Amino acid sequence: MKLAFRVAYVGDHFCGSQMQPGVRTVEGEFIAACTRLDLFDDWRSAGFSCSGRTDRGVSARGQVCALCTDHPERAVAVLNLQLPPDCWCSGWAEVPATFHPRYDASERTYRYYLQDGSLDEPALDEAAAAFVGTHDFSRFARVGDRNPIRTIRSAQCFREGGFLVFEVRGESFLWNMVRCMAWALIACGKAEMAPADVVSLLDHPRGDRMPAAPPEGLVLWDVDCGITFRPMALDPRTKAHLEDQVGGWVLRKKIVGELCGPGLDL
Repeated sequence: MKLAFRVAYVGDHFCGSQMQPGVRTVEGEFIAACTRLDLFDDWRSAGFSCSGRTDRGVSARGQVCALCTDHPERAVAVLNLQLPPDCWCSGWAEVPATFHPRYDASERTYRYYLQDGSLDEPALDEAAAAFVGTHDFSRFARVGDRNPIRTIRSAQCFREGGFLVFEVRGESFLWNMVRCMAWALIACGKAEMAPADVVSLLDHPRGDRMPAAPPEGLVLWDVDCGITFRPMALDPRTKAHLEDQVGGWVLRKKIVGELCGPGLDL
């Protein structure tokens, strides 16, 4: 049977999500937990895959992973007990054998939390609106050999719990793209750039790339694969760990609270 899981994690102590030799990653921990539970013998033959990668320090609320297993009941009942306390499944679903979380994703949503409360909000709104549509994002991403053309379906800033939040939705994103967009927004909010400069950078893709905002403010908020997930309970060990780790760090406390949802008293 093939299962899909909605996965959340706090990115502080991961070297990104994608499996890499010799370092701690989300995929590495997930595969190790599945192996300990004997959900599969080999992650390749089990078709293990994720909807995309996140960088070192980036968190996720709605990453999607999929795998085939002969023990679906065990996976749903026990997987959260085997995962480390900074990574957990919040939902599961049975999916067709052909399902692939990367290629079946129709839309991805990211949120970047802006802690600086002195930013010019009208300037943020104007700059965010400039990203909507189909553009060449060469100056807002590490493109490499990939197509720099991307379509942004919505981009907005809103205030939530004392934070300004930049939320952006699109089918796909380039490496560092959201963080570069966030850096430009912050610069506009500080009057170091004008919203019209964002338009100019999109219209003239040759030139220096924008810096990337710090990864700690970024959350992969949702990946829409057309799946209705059944909820999975947060392990009490994870809850206790997160309450202990966030301490007085206001930004991390806000993000971890969003990842866990109601019931985590931070």
